[in-house]
Amino acid sequence: MNLKKLSEILGLSQTTVSRALNGYPEVNEETRIRVQAAATKHGYRPNSRAKGLATGRSMVIGHVIPFSSQHEMVNPIFGDFVAGAARTYAQNNYDMMFTHAPDTSVEDSYRSLFNRGVVDGVVLQGPKVNEPRISALSQMGVPFIVHGRSTGADVPYDWIDVNNQRSFERATQFLIDLGHRRIALINGLEEMDFAQRRRNGYVSALKHSGIEIAPELLRSAEMTEIYGHQTACDMLDLGDPPTAILASSIISAVGVRRALENRGLKMGRDISVIAHDDELSYMRNGIDVPIFTATRSSVRHAGELAAEMLIGRINAPNDPPKTRLLEAELVVGSSTGPAPQRM
Repeated sequence: MNLKKLSEILGLSQTTVSRALNGYPEVNEETRIRVQAAATKHGYRPNSRAKGLATGRSMVIGHVIPFSSQHEMVNPIFGDFVAGAARTYAQNNYDMMFTHAPDTSVEDSYRSLFNRGVVDGVVLQGPKVNEPRISALSQMGVPFIVHGRSTGADVPYDWIDVNNQRSFERATQFLIDLGHRRIALINGLEEMDFAQRRRNGYVSALKHSGIEIAPELLRSAEMTEIYGHQTACDMLDLGDPPTAILASSIISAVGVRRALENRGLKMGRDISVIAHDDELSYMRNGIDVPIFTATRSSVRHAGELAAEMLIGRINAPNDPPKTRLLEAELVVGSSTGPAPQRM
C-alpha cells in the first residue's frame, strides 16, 4: 500500500492525505480521523524518506559505538536495549543508524553525523563518571538522550537510568539481614557511572550496619562470564572467603555459579549470590522460580522509554531537560540463604 493507492481509496488528493497523517493543522479533525483509520485498515506506513523531505528531517536516530573492546558497549545487553528502542522508532516512523568510532574521536563522530544532516538525534550509552560527550553534544545543540547518568556532568541533559545505588544498597542489606558479613562485590568497570553508583550502594549498606569494607572482596572489570568465574575462584581461595557475592550482571553471575559448582558448592546453601538482571531475552533468570535472587530492571523497556524521550526532545527542542529514574525490583530466587555457620 502506497500513498497514491490510499488516496484513491479515500477519494482525496495525495497532499491532503499526507498532511492529515503528518498532523498539519489545516486538515479538519473529521478528515484526519478518516485518513488515519484507512491507513490503519490497509496497513499503510508513511515512507520515512518522503516524510523527511516534507519535514526537513532525516527521520533517523544515530547510535555511535566505540571500537574499544574495554567498554560496556560491547556487552550483549546493548542488543536488548536497541531492540526496545527500535520498536519505538518504528512506531514513530524513524529508522536507526549505527556507526563506529575510536574512543578518542567519539565526539568528532557525533559532530560529523549532525553536520552532514544524517540523523535527527542520538542515543548516548555507557556514560562514564566524567563523560565528555555530554558537554560536547550540549554545546552543539544536538537532541540527545543518555542511557544512564554522569556524576561529573555539569550541564543539564535528558537521561533515563536505573536507581543503581538504591538497588545495590537494598541487595546488600538483604544479605546482611540473612546474617552475611563477608560480602563480595564483583562489579563492572568502575570508570562507568552505573558501576560506581552500585559500589556506593554496597558500601553505604555495609557502613550503615557497621561492617568493615574488605578491599580483597571488591573487584571491577568488564562484566563477562569468564570474569565472574575467575574472580569467584580467586575469592574462594582466600583464607577467609566470602559467604555471599553480589554480581553486577547476570552474565558474570553465571560465571560465579560455574566456579561454585566446580568446587562442589551450592548457591543459597554454601554461598549466596545476588545478580543484576536486565531481563535479557536470550538469558532468562529462570521461568517460574528465579535462579538468582536479583535486582531486576528490563533494559529493553529502558530502550523503549529512551527512544520515546528522544523523539519528544526532537519535536520540542526548547523544552526543559527531562529525566526518568527507574526503580529496580528485588526478586528472591534460590541463590540466597542464611549465612553458613563456620567453625
